[in-house]
Amino acid sequence: MPPKEPPRRRVPGPARPRSGGSGRSGARPPARRPRPAPGRTTRRGTAPRSLRLGSPRPRLRLVSLGLTLVMLAFVARLLQVQAVDASAYAAKAEKNRYLEYTVAAERGEITDRNGVALATSVDAHNITADPKLFTPEESKAPDAPQQAAALLAPILGKDVDELVKKLSTPKSRYTVLAYRQTPQVWKQIKDLKAVFAEKASEDKLKGGPGANVLGGVLQEPTTKRVYPNGDLAAGILGFVSADGKGGGGLESQLNKELAGEDGKIRYAQAGGRRVPTAGSSEIPAVPGSDIELTIDRDIQWAAQKAISDQVEKSKADRGYVIVQNTKTGELLAMANSPGYDPNDLSEATSAQLGNAALQDVYEPGSTSKVMSIAAVLEEGAATPGTHVTVPNRLHRGDRLFKDDVDHPTWYLTLNGVLAKSSNIGTILATGQLGRTQAESNKVLYDYLRKFGLGKKTGLGYPGESPGLLAHPKDWSTSQQYTIPFGQGLSINAVQAASVYSTVANGGVRVAPTLVRGTKGSDDRFTPADAPEENRVVSEKTAKTLATMLESVVDDTEGTGTKAAIPGYRVAGKTGTANRVDPVRGVYKGYTASFAGFAPADNPQVTVYCAIQNPTKGSYFGGQICGPIYKQVMEFALKTLQTPPSGSKPPRLPVSFKPGE
Repeated sequence: MPPKEPPRRRVPGPARPRSGGSGRSGARPPARRPRPAPGRTTRRGTAPRSLRLGSPRPRLRLVSLGLTLVMLAFVARLLQVQAVDASAYAAKAEKNRYLEYTVAAERGEITDRNGVALATSVDAHNITADPKLFTPEESKAPDAPQQAAALLAPILGKDVDELVKKLSTPKSRYTVLAYRQTPQVWKQIKDLKAVFAEKASEDKLKGGPGANVLGGVLQEPTTKRVYPNGDLAAGILGFVSADGKGGGGLESQLNKELAGEDGKIRYAQAGGRRVPTAGSSEIPAVPGSDIELTIDRDIQWAAQKAISDQVEKSKADRGYVIVQNTKTGELLAMANSPGYDPNDLSEATSAQLGNAALQDVYEPGSTSKVMSIAAVLEEGAATPGTHVTVPNRLHRGDRLFKDDVDHPTWYLTLNGVLAKSSNIGTILATGQLGRTQAESNKVLYDYLRKFGLGKKTGLGYPGESPGLLAHPKDWSTSQQYTIPFGQGLSINAVQAASVYSTVANGGVRVAPTLVRGTKGSDDRFTPADAPEENRVVSEKTAKTLATMLESVVDDTEGTGTKAAIPGYRVAGKTGTANRVDPVRGVYKGYTASFAGFAPADNPQVTVYCAIQNPTKGSYFGGQICGPIYKQVMEFALKTLQTPPSGSKPPRLPVSFKPGE
C-alpha cells in the first residue's frame, strides 16, 4: 500500500477587494509576510519572526500617579500652612520680624519740704543686643560674639565671658548687656558701630563677606537714678538697684508710687535696624509720682555734719541725730554716721546701707527717765518739790544700785533727781506708783507704751525695729529697778525723739512722719494722711516736765549745761548708758545721748543725739552729745526763723536741806 500523503494545509486565497457598500469587487491582495530578523528562522526553519513593541500606557499611568501624589502633598502642606496652622506661622513670622521692648517709666523725684531734689533721674540707655545678628550667618564672622565682647567689655565695665554668653544665647532676639548707661557710653558704642559698619561696606565692595560684629548692638532709652547731694540723707532715701527697683529706704518703701508704669514699643526690624514704614505700636509709659518729704535739706546737712564730726572725733562705732517738729511730728532731719553715697555703692558696707536711726536698738539710759518722772507726776505720786533722800548705794532685789558718780547722801527734790540724773532717786520715785513693786511696774509699763516704746513708730519704714520692752510679768528682779532709769529696755533714735516731742506738745504724742505728700503726673499735690495722735499725759504734767527739764540745762548743778543756747530757753536731758555689744551680747562700752526741745516756753523743735561706743575722750552724754544738740538746735531755730524766748526760766529748787 502506498504511503499516505500528509494532508495539505489549507491556504486561504487572496481577499477580494470591496467596492462600494457591502458588495465585493475584485480579488484580495496577497498578505505580506514579515521579514525575518537576522539570525532568526521561522518555525519551519526558514521564515523570520518580528519583535512586538511594549505598550507605553503603564508607564504613563505610573508617572501620572507619582505626579498626582506629589501635587497632593503640596496641596496638603499648603492647606496646613495657610489654613490649619496659619496663625502659628504668622505669629512665628511676626516674632522674627518684630521686636518689642519695654519703655521704662520715668521714676518720680524725691524732694525735701521746700522742693529741693534729693533724688532725681537723668537720661540713660540700656545697652541691648539681638543675639541672632551675632550668628555666623547674619554677622558673616565665625566668632562675632567673642569679637564684640572684647570691644564692649572695657566700655561697659563688664566681664568678657559674661558678654560672650549673652551674645551667644540660642534662639533669642533680645538680651540686655548693661543697664542704665550714660549717654556718653552709648555715644562711644555708636561711634564704634559706625566704624565697623563702614569697614563692612568696603569689604563687601571688594568681594569680601562684609562682616560686621557690632551690627546687633542696640539701645533702649531709659533713666538713671542720681542723688545730687551725695551721701546727704542716704539713710532715709535708700538706693535704686541695677534693675531700676528701690533697693532700700524710701526708694524701696515707696517703689510703687515712684516707679510709675512701664510702657511698650513694638516695631519691625531688618538687619538690626528699625523699619520706619512698617506698622508699629506703642503703649506710653506713665511716669511715677514725686514724693515730697518732711525733711529740710539744710537742717539735714547741719545734723549730718555735726554727728559725723563727733563720731570721728570720739572714734565711735556710729551715731544719729533726729530733728522733729514738736507740733506736727514731722521729721526735719534724720542723720546717720557713718553713711554712704547712693550714687556709688561699691565702697558701702552692708551695715552702712540701712538706716541705723530706725534699725538700731539700744538701751537709752537716763534720757528715758523723763517717762518715769512723767508717770510719777501724772499719777500724783510726787511733785517737782517732793523731797527725795538719795544714798550713795541702794539695795534692791539682788543687787546694789549706784549713780554715775560716787557721792555722799544727796538731799534732792524730784526736780533735782531729774537735773542730776540720779538712778537711785528715780528708783525711789517710781516705787511710789503702786502699793507694791508689781503694781508700780504695771503702771510704769503702761506709760512707756503710751509714749511709743515696744512698737514701731508708724513710719512704715523697711527694716524698722520696734525696740524691746518686755511685759512686767516677765521683768527680772533687776529689771524692775533698771527700767525706770533706762536700762533693761531698748529703743531706736526716732522713738527717743518722739518721747520729748510728746512732752513739748503738751502731752499729746503725734506719730512721726517722713512724707508730706505726693505729686502725680497731673501736677496735683496730694497731702499725706494725718498722723495718729494720742494723749499720753495731761497738759499740766507736760508743762511741769518742760520746766523741770530746763533745770538740767540752765541750773549749774544740771548735767546738760553744754546744751545751753544764748537767747533761748532750752529743755533737755542727758543720758549715759551701758551698751550691749551687738556681736558678743555682753555689756561693753557706752551709749552717750542728749535729748531736748526749744524754746522751752514755746516748743518748736526737738533734737535727739546718740553716739554708740565712743572710745576717745569723754563718753558722757552731756559732754559729747550736749554740744551737738546745741549746734544742730541753733541752726534749726535760725533756719525756721524761730524768735528767741521772751522770758527767763523759772528756777525750781534742785536740793533741800535736811530737816526742812
